[in-house]
Amino acid sequence: MAPFSTVPAGFESRREATEYIENELKKRIMFLDGAMGTQIQDLRLSEEDFRGDRFTDHKHDLKGNNDLLVLTRPKAIYQIHRNYLLAGADFIETNTFSGTTIAQADYGMEAVVYELNKVATEIARDACADMLKETPDRPRFVCGAIGPTNRTCSISPSVENPSFRNVTFDELVAAYTVQIRGLLDGGSDVILVETIFDTLNAKAALFAIDTLFDDGVYERVPVFVSGTIVDQSGRTLSGQTGEAFVTSVSHAEPLAIGLNCALGANQMRPFVQNISGFTAKNVICYPNAGLPNTFGEYDESPEAMAANVSVFAREGLVNILGGCCGTTPKHINAIYEACKDFKPRVAGPDIRSQKMVLSGLEPLIYDQNSNFLNIGERCNVAGSRKFARHVINNEYEEALAIARAQVENGGQVIDINMDEGMLDGVAAMTKFLNLISTEPDVAKVPLMVDSSNFAVVEAGLKCAQGKCIVNSISLKEGEEDFLRKAKLIKRYGAAVVVMAFDEIGQAAEREYKFRVCERSYRLLVDKVGFNPNDIIFDPNILTICTGMEEHNNYGVEFIEATADIKAKLPGAKISGGVSNLSFSFRGKETIRQAMHSVFLYHAIKAGMDMGIVNPGFLTIYDEIPKDLLDICENALWNRDPESTEKLLEYAQTHGKDAVAKGEEEEWRSHPVTERLKHALVKGITKYVVEDTEEARLDKTKYPRPLNVIEGPLMDGMSVVGDLFGAGKMFLPQVIKSARVMKKAVAHLIPFMDQERQENLEKLGHTEEADDSDIYNGTFVIATVLCVVHFIGKNIVGVVLGCNNYKVVDLGVMTPCEKIIEAAIREKADVIGLSGLITPSLDEMIHVAKEMERAGLKIPLLIGGATTSKTHTAVKIAPRYAQPVIHCLDASRSVVVVSNLLDKELRADFIEEVKEEYDEIREDHYDSLKDRRYLSLEDARSKSHKIEWNLPENLPPKPNMVGHKVYEDIDLNEILPYIDWNPFFQVWQLRGKYPNRGYPKLFNDATVGEEARRIFDEAQIVLRDLIKNRDIRASAIVSILPANAKGDDVVIYEDESRTEVAGVYYGLRQQAEKDKESNDPYMCLSDFIAPESTGIPDYIGSIAASAGFGVDELARKYEADNDDYSAIMVKALADRFAEALTEKLHQDMRRELWGFAPEESLETQDLLSIKYQGIRPAPGYPSQPDHTEKATMWKLGNIHDTTGIELTESLMMHPGASVCALVFAHPKSSYFAVGKITREQVEDYASRKNTTIDEVETWLRPILSYDV
Repeated sequence: MAPFSTVPAGFESRREATEYIENELKKRIMFLDGAMGTQIQDLRLSEEDFRGDRFTDHKHDLKGNNDLLVLTRPKAIYQIHRNYLLAGADFIETNTFSGTTIAQADYGMEAVVYELNKVATEIARDACADMLKETPDRPRFVCGAIGPTNRTCSISPSVENPSFRNVTFDELVAAYTVQIRGLLDGGSDVILVETIFDTLNAKAALFAIDTLFDDGVYERVPVFVSGTIVDQSGRTLSGQTGEAFVTSVSHAEPLAIGLNCALGANQMRPFVQNISGFTAKNVICYPNAGLPNTFGEYDESPEAMAANVSVFAREGLVNILGGCCGTTPKHINAIYEACKDFKPRVAGPDIRSQKMVLSGLEPLIYDQNSNFLNIGERCNVAGSRKFARHVINNEYEEALAIARAQVENGGQVIDINMDEGMLDGVAAMTKFLNLISTEPDVAKVPLMVDSSNFAVVEAGLKCAQGKCIVNSISLKEGEEDFLRKAKLIKRYGAAVVVMAFDEIGQAAEREYKFRVCERSYRLLVDKVGFNPNDIIFDPNILTICTGMEEHNNYGVEFIEATADIKAKLPGAKISGGVSNLSFSFRGKETIRQAMHSVFLYHAIKAGMDMGIVNPGFLTIYDEIPKDLLDICENALWNRDPESTEKLLEYAQTHGKDAVAKGEEEEWRSHPVTERLKHALVKGITKYVVEDTEEARLDKTKYPRPLNVIEGPLMDGMSVVGDLFGAGKMFLPQVIKSARVMKKAVAHLIPFMDQERQENLEKLGHTEEADDSDIYNGTFVIATVLCVVHFIGKNIVGVVLGCNNYKVVDLGVMTPCEKIIEAAIREKADVIGLSGLITPSLDEMIHVAKEMERAGLKIPLLIGGATTSKTHTAVKIAPRYAQPVIHCLDASRSVVVVSNLLDKELRADFIEEVKEEYDEIREDHYDSLKDRRYLSLEDARSKSHKIEWNLPENLPPKPNMVGHKVYEDIDLNEILPYIDWNPFFQVWQLRGKYPNRGYPKLFNDATVGEEARRIFDEAQIVLRDLIKNRDIRASAIVSILPANAKGDDVVIYEDESRTEVAGVYYGLRQQAEKDKESNDPYMCLSDFIAPESTGIPDYIGSIAASAGFGVDELARKYEADNDDYSAIMVKALADRFAEALTEKLHQDMRRELWGFAPEESLETQDLLSIKYQGIRPAPGYPSQPDHTEKATMWKLGNIHDTTGIELTESLMMHPGASVCALVFAHPKSSYFAVGKITREQVEDYASRKNTTIDEVETWLRPILSYDV
């Protein structure tokens, strides 16, 4: 049966189409489309759009599942494809970036994955076919897009369990297989494996692709592979350099290989240049539209991006160009026009045709000019009793230390062998290789997966993102078994060691060794298609000097066979287990070292390329004592039958052979603080417990165990954070450091528990006291949906746990509802959200909105790689009424959480953050040059909707309707309501956090003393003012029948509501909000029941003054040249006026209106606006028009009843006066109208029956246009 194949429009066969692409890439630069996600986002689809008719009853939310739109909005996807084709794209990607069962599981859509991929491809094919009719001379092609999934196979989601994985290689292969079948059945012309942040995930996809093609089910199509360099360190998220990444995936023979995403063209250029110089494949590059701004959006214009990308074309670096995040058809068209006339890159010679190239996190290149390749041998349970003991006892940290030492001692490849009778080899290999991936000092070098059990070999290959060496296969089980294993090894992307065995047995003689190796070579090269440079022969280093004469020539046979292989089998390499040579002298280490050095000296000359040897366990050939050297030379070359006896005699006459223990590492002599810092930065756990204990015992520096954490341990973690942020450490290193921290803390916990118990006993508490008595607070932390990244979150968890907070870690990819449920269940004091990639920013906004909807009162911390203080302030904080704080790093989290939970510091800290974020928002919006605005009609359609008929939304009926005048008010009654903070601002006395607000200001080192002096003097003046009745206060409170009419509030003469007494005119927000935001466009009238409802509502107002007599008193002081006293009385009068307003508003809520009769709030709670309702003032953000005061004065006859008058400029006199409107509805809230358009100005002027010029005069600060 012929393989399944679809033929693209314009061609007679699949092969013809592929040849066209291959030839075209040699003639011209070809072009890929831009970001599908950006175009979908611009459609602003609703949940209903994503569901369509088919999924209306689906149990999960589907908004954001872009791939699903091929089933529910196929025309929209088709149009996006067409727009990119019109822009100049040769290739369009299917809308299947998340089209695996793994990614779709988040939406419960696993069942439609195959269909989703097939239909997505068919839509793209239709777009290409239709385009061909318009441009018959230029065929277009479909790239079946395969994303990385939302899980990572190389990184653990748990810092406490670094060997754990939340997805396996086999699970990835299975998921990718379903996707690839759909893409191929739909007719993909190319398979594109893209946005690779973890190369092991990509290798699973390539494994699935090759399996389907090799099984003969599908005709082969070209494969493109595109990785993602995450930052200027030049590495993928899983730690590989670009060259190591290329090495790891080149076995799939992609038609093109390159980079996309994460970076803009300018930042990506050096990494594309590196890849271009490192591969003979075509180079593909599709960068983002610059770097994301603080909101995760992309600002680079099409023209600017085209100019930046054209550098790649001009310098001959690329064959295929396109765009990723933030790019649009305009970007692709600009790139096409700028680059279409440049010649494509011409590849240099294939490095893999001349050299063996391996990789760990970094590449290793080996050729005939390279030095001998040391393969570290001590991670072998069969060859190292120490390593075996650690593995069998599950002491993997100690086992890892052996691997680290191998690299430090010169091992360029690490051999891993788990063949031991008492060991589950598959499980042990899997666990150890997973752990190695967290040890960058080890993981940087390639691995040799060594086992006689092929299941163990496969287990290892499924855990290694780099290009490994498999050790080994042979012809021992026949050709069929040999070929089966060789094909799998090639599919995994590994090089292979072939032992000189055949069906007869082990080759011992020169001719036999060569004969077996030649046969194996021909099978591998001719039948499997193995690169000769990836074939390594082990012609069997066998033991000499055993006392058996027939063994004495084994060294000679190996060296001579090596020379034959190198001469007659081009590209093949030679390796061997060097320790086998001296096996008969176990325990005689001086002898063994000398034998190994002599053997390698001659074997390397003959062509031996590498050997499994302990590189720290060799003697320099020229430094071997002359008498021992002569014996070893004769033994190797079989020149003296007495060599064995002479070696034994030498060992006995030269005393104990064991190598003396070396001196301790130099860093161990440093002070304990420096040792702890070194251990954290380097990730060394060996001494951390004893060093931590040494620090703990220093009671002078560290009176409490917690002080050790807050001091040297946090200092070390701060260095780690700085290095990570600067790109000088990458992810696996940070994980390793966190593990060191965890171990140190684990040592201190019993001492902290003991201290805690002692404190509990002093307080009279028992051990059964609840968590609130034991912990400083409860912190619920989670990585939001869209994100697999975890380390930053986990470090925060560790650090907070170390500081005696109960940390509830919900893990990665945590749904919003799970976060909220956990916060409620655990009685969280603080919630922390972590995110890495751009989509997580939107998810954080969603979580904040849902927390608000759920009525949570818990502070929210935001952190993660893509987050920023600006994004938090502008996009997240406005969605949630409680404190939302961006946390820069783990060390900062402790300070933030402790301040939030400290009753003394909390209010000031929150106020500090609020003021800072208000400024950030203001600066941000002021900086927007191209701010877009909704039409007034659209803004009104998106007003703040209140369901007025619901019982909880019915307006409260006041106890008093009308006006109440207050004359000659007793100032003593107002004193408790004074807010002293503005008083100090008058005198420009501002303390630094945590001593900002009153009364903490008095503790500030800079202004505290002066603030105290001013305050004390103010108390004296205050008492005199009250005693002497130098100033007087009066006020009026009104509660009047009202209803909303559009954006205005109509005031009625009485409860009959038949005659209109006046109108308060409103202004509505128009500045466009975030694309993903459902926030309303607010106006004050939204908080009053509309006329159309027939529901009676009311509006209140306050006008208050404590300024009567102030001007006269101030003039008296000024006449005496006492400006200080004049300012003092004015400042105090202002405080009285504000305090009077606060008290009157409380009286309205409790009594006059009476909608909160049980309200009992402290003064600080009142000042923090913790009551129901709002009291915005005309001229301020919610209604910026000062002329609305005139309506208030008319309705209440305020001037005549209180003496407070309005000047021509609508200022109040006396100056110490306040006015405000009062809204009672529980859903009323403060907001800023912001900038408005001329359309609203004209409408507003028409409603107020005034001129546009008059309105523009009063509203000039909020106009979005120039007058």
